[in-house]
Amino acid sequence: MTGRDISGELSDGTKFTSTAPAVDDKDLIPALRANVPDFAAVNNSSTPLLGYVFQFVPFVIMALLLIFILRQAQSGGSQALSFGRSRAKLLSENRPKVTFADVAGVDEAKEELGEVVEFLKYPKKFQALGARIPKGVLLLGPPGSGKTLLARAIAGEAGVPFFSISGSDFVEMFVGVGASRVRDLFEQGKKNAPCIIFIDEIDAVGRH
Repeated sequence: MTGRDISGELSDGTKFTSTAPAVDDKDLIPALRANVPDFAAVNNSSTPLLGYVFQFVPFVIMALLLIFILRQAQSGGSQALSFGRSRAKLLSENRPKVTFADVAGVDEAKEELGEVVEFLKYPKKFQALGARIPKGVLLLGPPGSGKTLLARAIAGEAGVPFFSISGSDFVEMFVGVGASRVRDLFEQGKKNAPCIIFIDEIDAVGRH
């Protein structure tokens, strides 16, 4: 008997070959040795070590994949775990301060936005009078007309943090990612309140 292949000779001298069933019967070999003259068995199956290797390979691959994802998350990008975070950029305090004096050609807009600056600088004075600060300001104009510079000037005049983000960053192919980034953006704004949140090209959201 070699593995599951059985070969032998009957009492009348006829030789035969057969295949044992794939049954894990520990009593089969001892029974054959006890009842069959000149019986010999050779274990021709794969080594147990090889079987263990095939069993553990999937777990090793999964562990390596998990380690790779965790390392990617701990790297600078952290894209795997920060997929829904806002891409808003906070204007560094080290950059030159922009004021209304740096903005030319939009005197009427500067005059109206000066009221917003007063609200941001002296909120308690207006709250005592029952006034409420505007929730937002819509700046209209062709590219290059100074909308971003004007928004930075408001933050510079009021001395508050300035967040800048593009409306296209809210538009994603995956459902819920854009909304998650909006929530994260305004959470950052609350932590740094009072502040200016400037959303450039906000019409990109409406187009989608």
